[in-house]
Amino acid sequence: MSTMYWIAWLACSACWAVWLYPFAFHAPHNQKRPSITRAAPTRAGLLLECLAIAIALSFRISDGSNPGLLRIAGFLILGPVSATVSWSAVRHLGRQFRISAGLYEDHQLVRTGPYAFVRHPIYASLLGMLGATLFLFTRWPWAIVSLVIFIAGTEIRVRTEDKLLASRFGPQFADYSRKVPAYIPFLR
Repeated sequence: MSTMYWIAWLACSACWAVWLYPFAFHAPHNQKRPSITRAAPTRAGLLLECLAIAIALSFRISDGSNPGLLRIAGFLILGPVSATVSWSAVRHLGRQFRISAGLYEDHQLVRTGPYAFVRHPIYASLLGMLGATLFLFTRWPWAIVSLVIFIAGTEIRVRTEDKLLASRFGPQFADYSRKVPAYIPFLR
């Protein structure tokens, strides 16, 4: 296998590790505050997102082949930016962080940092990491399949969370959702 191929694997693994770090070590877990939770749709969406990532990693371009300049450039743009967005999103979300869609009794609508550009920057950053992985390793037909499955899963999660936020924050959330796209910047 080529040296470039191994460098690409190491770089991709490093970006995923950096992306995951804030969720494992900075996000508040096991909070004991009263809340409303919608776990089933979250699990269904997360399952589809994980399936999309598994497809991206399973249907690779030829093992050992050089990914090529275009694929490397796509990775170099998406990987580091996505990892940075995940850190910023977790920091700005703070105590509102949850794995399952839900609202705490004292939940606040976060509109700062990356939440000023997309309502769901964690999903945006996960989409970016998937895109970076697709650029480096996945055959194009399977990349499309992976993206479609990922978007289906993310749409389930986004719609579930948006309904909860709309029920709590009413006109304030309606205004926010009119001005700020869900998880793909500049796409309403």
